[in-house]
Amino acid sequence: QLQAFGGGLVQAWGSLRLSCAASGRTFTRYIMGWFRQAPGKEREFVATISSSGGTKSYADSMKGRFTISRDNAKNTVSLQMNSLKPEDTAVYYCAVGSRYSSSMTDYDYWGQGTQVTVSS
Repeated sequence: QLQAFGGGLVQAWGSLRLSCAASGRTFTRYIMGWFRQAPGKEREFVATISSSGGTKSYADSMKGRFTISRDNAKNTVSLQMNSLKPEDTAVYYCAVGSRYSSSMTDYDYWGQGTQVTVSS
């Protein structure tokens, strides 16, 4: 089970830190990622991190603003979001998969999502 938290309402150019805690099993050997879905839009890739944490990838619009990290000792993955824009408003989902990928189909376990709202 994955539990995401840390969402909320923030003004443009503000910051938020999302976290996702895994329980029930250990995901240290798995890829962990973040996706998001804005109202009326398809779910899209945000960032992913390798099992060791040594390799990270981001969607182009998040590069330089978002940072993904993981703590395998705590079975958690986090997403630090800086310089937030109104277009970052979405429900953010954490996910776990066995393949390093930006495709949703490569992720097998999903959290319930946490709402991020950025006001202008």
